[in-house]
Amino acid sequence: MGGFEGHLYPGLSLFFYGLYHARLVSRALICSQPAQYPPRPPWSKGRWAKLRQVHYVGLLKILSTFILVAQELHNISGPFVLIRKTYHARDFLYCKQWQHLTIYMTFVLSGCVDAVSQNLLPRRSAALEQATQALGLALILPLMLSHLQGSEGVDLQSHLLFIQALFPLVLVAVAELWAPDAWQLWVMKAFLYMLTGSWLIQIGFMLYRPISGHKWMDDDKNNIMFVTTFFCWHVVILAFLMAWIHGVSFLWYRYMC
Repeated sequence: MGGFEGHLYPGLSLFFYGLYHARLVSRALICSQPAQYPPRPPWSKGRWAKLRQVHYVGLLKILSTFILVAQELHNISGPFVLIRKTYHARDFLYCKQWQHLTIYMTFVLSGCVDAVSQNLLPRRSAALEQATQALGLALILPLMLSHLQGSEGVDLQSHLLFIQALFPLVLVAVAELWAPDAWQLWVMKAFLYMLTGSWLIQIGFMLYRPISGHKWMDDDKNNIMFVTTFFCWHVVILAFLMAWIHGVSFLWYRYMC
């Protein structure tokens, strides 16, 4: 997640995953169906029956994670090792890169569970997917907190706001384990996934490719204040987007449910 591409690609993945959940939530609320059980193809027999039961969202998670890992390793110059032995010293190398790869491991785990859990009963499958999501997000949160070491100015403020969006997402994912049928949690999960994704993309543009062409100055208090303002704009715009998705889904599903 270093560099512009390291923020852009994970941000897009989280944002589109949030859009996916927003569509499921809208369909569930309009058609009075549980959101955590997306529509499945009917069970069938034959040579390719098992393949048709694979959850393609899980496969997309795994594929996108491999792309993120390849991009991360491509940006590393020299041998990618954990510890460098210099005389009697032992120095850890590429600390942030190892944190990124650990985060990507949680994505792979979630994708594998999504892909193979479709052979279970719907309620058990959803419970397993929710538990994996909660575990992955709970691991990402301390990694992001330690990721702030050495950051300052705009970099520090933008990542603190990212953690501010990530923390309630962890709480929602954990709460969903005990209240899987609460539609309020479905809405908040979709919204927070989109918020973390869109804000991660914004961080990439602010730190590495500012639209104005001028670098954000860490010693300028106005820049720090506008980082927070931009985050609030993301919250408001995504709230309107959620309402728009629900409105379009209402017009689409009112004749189909």
